[in-house]
Amino acid sequence: MKSILVFVLFAATMCWSMFSPIYRHVLIVRQAVLQQEVDYLLEVGASGTYGYIDEAMLDASRIRLAGFGLTPGEVEFEITATNGAAGTNPASPLPRGVGLSLTATYPVEGLLEIDRLIGLTPPSRDARIRASGMKMSEYVP
Repeated sequence: MKSILVFVLFAATMCWSMFSPIYRHVLIVRQAVLQQEVDYLLEVGASGTYGYIDEAMLDASRIRLAGFGLTPGEVEFEITATNGAAGTNPASPLPRGVGLSLTATYPVEGLLEIDRLIGLTPPSRDARIRASGMKMSEYVP
């Protein structure tokens, strides 16, 4: 009986030590991809040409993120401006000097469930990774 218990504990520890770094790597890459996309959207949206981030830009972003394996419908964006205006309206772009803030979130999707093998509690099912940034608008009418 004792040898069976030792085998089960050893097998669980071995599985965790082999596969946990892979899942953590996937989580880190997803975080990096989200941050890169946020930075790109802010660079384009706050440029002198636009001054906003509209739904078409967000849809194109979701398609790019799908190329990295993320589910497009699960990506959520939140856009705010420092002056309280909507930063999503092409008819009313943010003037130069107004901050455009973007936050993107994506669910963890149970990537860390393997941590249960060693007694760690994984994040909840509704946990999300988050990437955010802010850039000053350069749009001049």
